[in-house]
Parts: sequence; C-alpha cells; structure tokens
Amino acid sequence: QQQLVESGGGLVQPGESLRLSCKASAFMLHYYILGWFRQTPGHEREGVASISTSGHSTIYADSVKGRFTISRDNANNTLYLHMNNLKPEDTAVYYCAALFHIWDQERTSLLPDQYGYWGQGTQVTVSG
Repeated sequence: QQQLVESGGGLVQPGESLRLSCKASAFMLHYYILGWFRQTPGHEREGVASISTSGHSTIYADSVKGRFTISRDNANNTLYLHMNNLKPEDTAVYYCAALFHIWDQERTSLLPDQYGYWGQGTQVTVSG
C-alpha cells in the first residue's frame, strides 16, 4: 500500500527553524515529482515547494523563497523541507505529495490538483 507519512512539525518561535520529513512506503520514489503544500482553516491548499524527479530542479512559493529548502533522498524514500526564519504566517498544516511523472526529469509543480498521493499532514505553529 502506497503511503506518505510526514513528521517534524511542532511549535516554534518566530525566527526559529524546523525540518519536516516525509517517508514514502511502497513507492519507487524516483518516478515521482514531490511537493510540500500547506493549508490553514478556511483557505485552499497552497503549494510551498516542489522538486523534480532528478532532484536538480526546485520551485518555491514567493512567500518562502530564501527561507525554505526542499530536498529528496530517493535511496531512503524520504522528502525533506528545511524551514528557516519561520514567521507566524507560516503556521499551517503541512502536507507532502507525490506526482507520478517519468517523462521530464526537471519538471516541478506547485498545483495541488496535479498530485495523486498525499500524506496525512503535520501541524507547524509559529508563535511567541
């Protein structure tokens, strides 16, 4: 059974850092574009960062550029999101997602409707 499981969320103060992890099970991860998304109550899910199957191409939402870094470890079936200089507006439930794609190794996507597999989410709260 294909499964994505996020971890690493928590409560931090503004300016602090967190690293989110997403462990994939029953995936050949190198066939999937991967992404991080976030959602707050009453709002649509928004794309935060995405990484291509090759790992060489990334894309970020403007709101997190220069602060967040997405990376992947295909050998260990794990996706990461390093979040630095966190702000209260980063507070959300963060989800990892996978998009099957074997044609363009540099393609990325921040469009949630394109992704077919989702984790259950992990809460990140920035307050203090």
